[in-house]
Parts: sequence; C-alpha cells; structure tokens
Amino acid sequence: MAQGSGGGFGRRSLLQGAAAGSAALALPALSSAAPAQARSGRPGAGWGVQTGDVTASSGLVWVRSDRRARMIVQTAATESFRHARTWHGPVVGAGGDFTGVTALHGLPAGEQIHYRVLLADPDDPRRTGEPVTGTFRTAPDRRRENVRFLWSGDLAGQGWGINPDRGGYRIYEEMRRRNPDFFLCSGDNIYADGPIPSRVTLPDGRVWRNVTTEEKAKVAETLAEFRGAFRYNLLDANLRRFNAQVPTIVQWDDHEVHNNWYPGQLLDDDRYTEKNADVLAARSLRAFGEYFPIRTLHPDRGGRVYRVVHHGPLLDVFVLDMRSYRNANSPGRQTDDRQGILGAEQLRWLKRELSRSRAVWKVIAADMPLGLVVQDGATDFEAVAQGDPGAPLGRELQMAELLRHIKRDRVTGTVWLTADVHYTSAQHYAPERAAFKDFEPFWEFVSGPLNAGGFPAVKLDGTFGPAQPFVKAPDRANTSPAETPQYFGEVDIDGGSGELTVRLRQEGGQVLFSKVLQPGRVGQ
Repeated sequence: MAQGSGGGFGRRSLLQGAAAGSAALALPALSSAAPAQARSGRPGAGWGVQTGDVTASSGLVWVRSDRRARMIVQTAATESFRHARTWHGPVVGAGGDFTGVTALHGLPAGEQIHYRVLLADPDDPRRTGEPVTGTFRTAPDRRRENVRFLWSGDLAGQGWGINPDRGGYRIYEEMRRRNPDFFLCSGDNIYADGPIPSRVTLPDGRVWRNVTTEEKAKVAETLAEFRGAFRYNLLDANLRRFNAQVPTIVQWDDHEVHNNWYPGQLLDDDRYTEKNADVLAARSLRAFGEYFPIRTLHPDRGGRVYRVVHHGPLLDVFVLDMRSYRNANSPGRQTDDRQGILGAEQLRWLKRELSRSRAVWKVIAADMPLGLVVQDGATDFEAVAQGDPGAPLGRELQMAELLRHIKRDRVTGTVWLTADVHYTSAQHYAPERAAFKDFEPFWEFVSGPLNAGGFPAVKLDGTFGPAQPFVKAPDRANTSPAETPQYFGEVDIDGGSGELTVRLRQEGGQVLFSKVLQPGRVGQ
C-alpha cells in the first residue's frame, strides 16, 4: 500500500494506557518468553484456530501452542463430535514459532465441518490441553448451491491498532455475522513497518488508545519481530472468533515487509539497521507461512503465495502475488517490460490457469489496482498505472498481454478484486474508452481498510479505459477508524441463475454500491 509508511507477550507490554478495556478483548494470557520455558501443566492454544484454502474436499487447519506439542485434529458432522475422524498433525516447536498446520483431505462437499484441535505432550500423549473448536463449510460440488464470500485488506496500519475503547477489530464480528463461505484478505495483513503507539491524539482532541506489545514498538527486522507483528492481530477476540468460523484465502503486499518495497531494494529508512529488502522479505515470508494456512507455502520449504483456490463449479479464485517478482518502482515509461509486476513465470501460470478454468466465475485477487495511479515518491509508481493515459508502457505492457489473452482465449466471467488504497470504489474498464483496445470489458472492485488509516482517492489512468461509477474516500490523509468508516466487500453468486452480485459495504453494514454481473460472458 502506497499511503504512508518471538513468543507471546508479557502483561507489562499490554494495554499501556488502556487497561480499562482489557476484559472485553479476552486477551490470550501468554508469556513474552519462549512458550516452552518454565511452563507446567498441559499444552494450551490461546491464539485460537483458523482454516485456509478450503476446497470441496480439503482444507488446512492452523493452531499455535504455548509449548512443544503434537497437533491432533478431529472432524465431525456435528458439534457433538460423534463418529469423529482423527488427523495426526505435526509436532509444533520453536523452529516454527510453535505454530502448526494439518491438511484435511477427503471431506464431503458442501457440508458444515466441525473440528477441534487438541495439543498433546509429545512425550506423554495422554496429557492434552483443552480442545479448541471451530467450523467451516466445504465448497459445493454442485452448481446450484449459492456461494458467498467477503474481501478486504489493510489491518493495523498507520498506527491504528487494537483499540479496546471501540471493542477492538469490531469489523470482524460484523463480517462473521454475514456468514460467508470464506474471506479473501487482499494483503497488508500486518504493517511490519508501522509501530503501534500506546495512544494517538485525534484532530478533535479525542485520544485513540492501542493495545501494544514489545514487538510492535518498532519496525520489524528480525524473524522474532515479524512473528510478533503477525501475532499482534490475534490478540483481538473478534478476529479469533472470526477465524474459528470463516476460512481465509490470504495474499500479501508491501506492508508485510516495508512500504512500497520491491526485490533488490536497499531501504532509505533510518529506522532500519537491516537495509536489504530481500533479507527482510525472506524473514517476513517465513513468518507469513507460519501464521497463515496456505497450501502452496510452507515456512521451511519456501514455496509461493500465488495460487488458484477452486471453490466448486461456480468459482475459482486466482490469488496473485504482485510484490515478490516485480521490477523496481520507476516512472514506468519502458517500451519493453517482460518482468512487469507479476514476473514472467507467474504471468504464464495465470494465463494457463485462466484458460483451463471451467468455473463460471474467475475472480482475480490482485493485491494492487490496475487503473488507479498509485505513486511512490515524486517520479516513481507503485502499482500498474503510471499516469500516462496513452498506449501501454512499463508494467502496463504485462497487463495488456494478460487482457489480450483473456479476450483471445475467450475466458469468461473474470472479475478483479483488490484493496491497497484505503478507500472503496468500483471501476469499469472498456476498450471504447481506452488507448489500448484489444480486450473485453471487465469490472474491478476495491475495498478496505479493515482497521487502518483512510486516504483520499487517487486519479485514474486512461490506458485501459476505466470509468468510476462509485468512490467513497476521505478528503484528507490518514483519517483514523474513529473518524471515517472501514470497508469490506461482499460477493454473492446465485446457484440458480449464476448471477454474481458485488456489494461494497461500510462498517455498520450499509451497502454503498452494488452491481449484478451476468454469467457466461467474456466481457461485462
């Protein structure tokens, strides 16, 4: 996002100036020391559970222990756990920050799955902690079943963290009540480059108070600090409750490492002793893989963030990584740019998988918008658009190649979803308005932030002919969540008609904009 810039936690680092709201947040009572130190009793899972990359027959279950433990998962059709199936997961330990993921396979399609995670002493399997429960729905295997999912991004940005006076990240409770099949997080899950202060005075004199931790008192540089940044959000009871009910599809963007970073960059930031963005990115990616269940990414084996998640006959979600393979931010005037923002290999993968997809709808989950001009300093550009409304240049060349492929291979039902800019909007791209005309019309929808500063709308670039029928953004930079609403998007796919409806919502549930798209079309 271009706007602005190990273990648990100790009681001494919590709620500086915010003790009054601590009970409402139900914070996990863990130590800031390594979990295995000086602990007696049975293993505990105070950070909750979560599931990810759920399909019609599979899913991943995540947990974090307070010490070395064997992860055991039980699944059943009911909350009683009669006729439960048992899955023996890994032994979690210090090497993975006591996190673990167990893969579930052979699940029934379109069913509610109840699960519980037990943590057992590896040396004495009879010693188990209290089970932590959750539930999720597998994707349907029949076209006539409806699908609902939500998306947004940008959490704990610009110093706006967990505020106990507001009930923490209350947007997650609102989204949970929408009962979606899954949640797509479009990046900036953490702000590794954004410390969380104990309090911030707002323009009107009110005081915003934050839950704070030692790791979030500075920018993240070490692996322990990155782990602490990912752990920070799990202090919020709303998010833990959400995670226990709603599977996630997660991607990353710049603030998982540093504002506007790109491979090979040396940071010009006095807050850092480690200036090499590649070193920081490797540490962050390891922590990212430890704290989110992602099918293609294992913390100890590398892997990749980009992937396609199949959600039954109606939907495929193409999760992009527009950060790890990009070229350097620049004025974007190159007439030949094969690396672009995706890298050549990811582009080949995306074209191939879009052509192979037989889903009615192909959601392209982009961590950055296409036609919004997102700058990086006075002369460089951070996203795809570079402010010149003429023929494609720079990173636009790669997007033009992709859009041309979608048209010529007659790939139907593409919809672009993103976050990043900290406001909500809808863009319709059409060749009759564009400088580049070899593509079919499509829609791009923007939502977020979840809990971060709001920023004014940026300009549109005319290369791909965007029109903006809706935008809602503040009129000044870095408005707090107490001053301007936070946003999330909702997508409903009707199993009977195949129609896809997008609703842009704000905190409180109000629908700001909606659009119904028809299935089976190359362009809308």
